Amino acid sequence: MKKTRKLVSRSTRSLIAMGLSLTMVLGISMEASADEADAKRILKSMSDYLAAQKTLSFKYDIAYEIVTQDGQKLALMSSGDVVMERPNKIRTTRTGGFVDVETFFDGKTLTLLGKNLNSYTQVEIPGNISHLVDELRVKYDRPIPAADLLLPNSYDELMLDVIDIKDLGSGVINGVECDFLAFRKKEVDWQIWIAQGEHPYPLRYTITSKLISNGPQYTIQTRDWQTGVDFSFKNTTQANKIELKDLKGTGGLPENFKMGVSK
Repeated sequence: MKKTRKLVSRSTRSLIAMGLSLTMVLGISMEASADEADAKRILKSMSDYLAAQKTLSFKYDIAYEIVTQDGQKLALMSSGDVVMERPNKIRTTRTGGFVDVETFFDGKTLTLLGKNLNSYTQVEIPGNISHLVDELRVKYDRPIPAADLLLPNSYDELMLDVIDIKDLGSGVINGVECDFLAFRKKEVDWQIWIAQGEHPYPLRYTITSKLISNGPQYTIQTRDWQTGVDFSFKNTTQANKIELKDLKGTGGLPENFKMGVSK
């Protein structure tokens, strides 16, 4: 395990130690560049590690914040698991106060089972996991948990339009020491905590909106990373097959919540 890195950046320590001088300014510039390069290296290591795993699985907890019309921030909580086999098989579950859904994809057919409704629907979406992620996000507004991190080119996707990078040292999540990185884009800020050592999997990923007042966040925290999966959909509850538009209570928000406009 890497030696624990203090939360204070090395550039900040240089500021304190060297004072206001040209030498100090040059040192800060070099140090900031080193920190940025280190953050990119750590993120690329995580991306390469995940992309190299043919099969993987993990459990997760999600906090999805919303802001009401009167400015109150609320967090919708849910939990579940993800199992996948590259390039085209994935199964997810998500359970919360208003949702209990399983998603199955075998490279050809997407199956959504609403356990709370004892109903399921199937949609033909032939292709790989990357294509499925795009279809669910854009066409059906049903993003896969941690989808940004599971793509084979996740580094390129995450770094797209990034304008600021910070290596914030170490953190500990569920007893695991992590590298703590922060990135900024025009519309969002995002942070990630990546396990140190030979298995650099992501333990926490937070996205903060800059377009909505009060900066609501989406946070996913993961655990129990393993390999070995089973993807077949088995209708063990004799659920009724219905159309996707009729499969209520399986989206990201409760049915009585309506999406507002950003600022």
